[in-house]
Amino acid sequence: MSKRETYEQKTEALLIPMIQRLQFELVDVEYVKEGGNWYLRAYIDKPGGITIDDCELISRELSDMLDSEDFIEDAYILEVSSPGLGRQLKKDKDFERSLGKKVEIRTFRAVNRQKEFTGILKEYDKDMVLIETENEEPVRFARADIALIRLAFDF
Repeated sequence: MSKRETYEQKTEALLIPMIQRLQFELVDVEYVKEGGNWYLRAYIDKPGGITIDDCELISRELSDMLDSEDFIEDAYILEVSSPGLGRQLKKDKDFERSLGKKVEIRTFRAVNRQKEFTGILKEYDKDMVLIETENEEPVRFARADIALIRLAFDF
């Protein structure tokens, strides 16, 4: 297991009791390097949406716990936020919630000479995703070939 995965899993384990107590949902935890800085990000949600006060509450509690546990070797910036409207589908619960909804998919390599697709999420399992495109053509993707999948929004 990589250092990144270890940090994410340990942070998630710290967050779960807090999130459950407050009746929030833990959407994702990521540990990434951007522009020379490490970021530890926790994405949270709840029915009706997350407020700045919710993020501040989780951030303060999590920061204290991280300081106490002290398992992250690098200097990092802690961020707690809502996943936003265009949140990625990563876990099975994200896919389940999105069945029947319009999604955007970007693939690592071209499929039928294109890398971007939009359609209705019809099926998924641990290995594949099936969407129905606007012309009602089903398109099946191996999950390993998907660089990004998220809910599509028309503005």
